[in-house]
Amino acid sequence: MFSDRSELQQVDFHTLHIYVWESAEEDIEFSTKSESYTYQGHILNMFSAIDLSCNQLTGIIPPGLGNLSEVRALNLSHNNLTGPIPSTFSQLKQVESLDLSYNNLNGRIPSQLTELNTLEAFSVAHNNLSGPLPDRKAQFGTFEENSYEGNPLLCGPPLKNSCSEGDSPETPSASSSGEEDGFIDMGVFYISFAVSYGILFLGTVIVLYINPYWRRVWFYFIEECSTTCYFFIVDSLRRLPCFRRNI
Repeated sequence: MFSDRSELQQVDFHTLHIYVWESAEEDIEFSTKSESYTYQGHILNMFSAIDLSCNQLTGIIPPGLGNLSEVRALNLSHNNLTGPIPSTFSQLKQVESLDLSYNNLNGRIPSQLTELNTLEAFSVAHNNLSGPLPDRKAQFGTFEENSYEGNPLLCGPPLKNSCSEGDSPETPSASSSGEEDGFIDMGVFYISFAVSYGILFLGTVIVLYINPYWRRVWFYFIEECSTTCYFFIVDSLRRLPCFRRNI
């Protein structure tokens, strides 16, 4: 199957096996960025890419694919892949083309993918993705509607579907960030309140102990409050019919 001059190397990502040939000069045709290109020579010295399209692959996409930081193109289109798009794809810092179209992927498009500054071609068309699209910044500001078509539950620009109030983007808005900044940690609040109350109580005790005048005023105030409360309670009870009958 392989010539004597070819050396086979195998990389195992769970159930996914990728085979790479280091061989002499050959002509290889590779499809990326919606175009077909022909490469001639020592291919691995020129270009690193993975094309697993049209292979009837099933299951989820292995998150370990995100560790292939030198890959320039990744094509997993036209398979039966399920599950979410791995957020580890944000580690593909050299990727220029990412094609995940024509699968059964679901969930949201990870907002971390906006960190791929070298990405020129991106497609998740014809899946079961849902939720708001990533912010239109960096390279994602260049992708048009055809990159997302066939996903009726996706919303946000450049699509015509607008997101409802219940669909909150993965990146917090200005109002939500303001609410987070104004959020009070209740544990810290209770501790600070107890410490403040203890300091106030201790300060009051020290002042009453040192100053006889304020001590007399304080006890007089307590006596007045006690007397007032006593007579108020007694007067209120006398107004009750059952208390009158007992008298």
